[in-house]
Amino acid sequence: MDSNLLDENEEDILETVLEAVDDELIVVNPSATTLEELIDVATDAESVPQIRLLGDESVLKAVMGDFLVASNAADLISDDRLALRTLADGSENSLLVTPELVVALIDVGDAMAGLTSTDEAFVEAAYDAYSTRWDDAEEFRLRTPPLSAVKTTLSEEIGEDVETDFTSVLGSLQTARGDGEGLDEVTISLLVAAKNEVLLYDISKWGEDVGIASKATFSRTKTRLEDMGLIDTEKVPIDVGRPRLRLKFGDDRLREADADQLASVAQTLLN
Repeated sequence: MDSNLLDENEEDILETVLEAVDDELIVVNPSATTLEELIDVATDAESVPQIRLLGDESVLKAVMGDFLVASNAADLISDDRLALRTLADGSENSLLVTPELVVALIDVGDAMAGLTSTDEAFVEAAYDAYSTRWDDAEEFRLRTPPLSAVKTTLSEEIGEDVETDFTSVLGSLQTARGDGEGLDEVTISLLVAAKNEVLLYDISKWGEDVGIASKATFSRTKTRLEDMGLIDTEKVPIDVGRPRLRLKFGDDRLREADADQLASVAQTLLN
């Protein structure tokens, strides 16, 4: 590896370090953008070392509020390739630490510099220090389900077409937060369910079982979308009990949209 990684972008620095590490990488106090980029790079990489990440709790919470990032992180955790713990002090330097090298990540405005050291004594001291910090740190509990589990169960329990549409909508989004910049995972689920005229009971039960949100959250979101005219429902009689509701689109612009256009059309209507 070069003695430094100057003049490279953040993605290149992370890819270079991940490729150079065989066993274990400790990531210390990454920024929000570094954390997002790390999850993205690790998700796409063919081989990833075990990543132990010590992050500021507020940064972890903010980044993991995006379903796109959090569900991929959950897959890495499920595969034992990532573990998250919180730093007691968020003023730490941003570092990548392995048994062989230390990389200091320095934001210089329009670029990211990765300054490396392979000095044996220094690297050993840093690795031992942050290994100890890791042992003493508290686990950050990620409640978002793995994306692979979401897609598999959606296909098996609701239908392959619904899963295909769900994946297409996610692929068209930069973020999935539901904060005006993107649609959250419950809204996306309800939209693709309406596109395929799935029962509210079925999609909300699936969502609760897989860990996306409670049935009550699905119901509240359905009501909001219905009040805004995006979704409509029709009653479907059953043998015993109250009729169930079939979800349908309530706006022609949604009915005419392809799956990869669904998010942008829905966001326009919501705003």
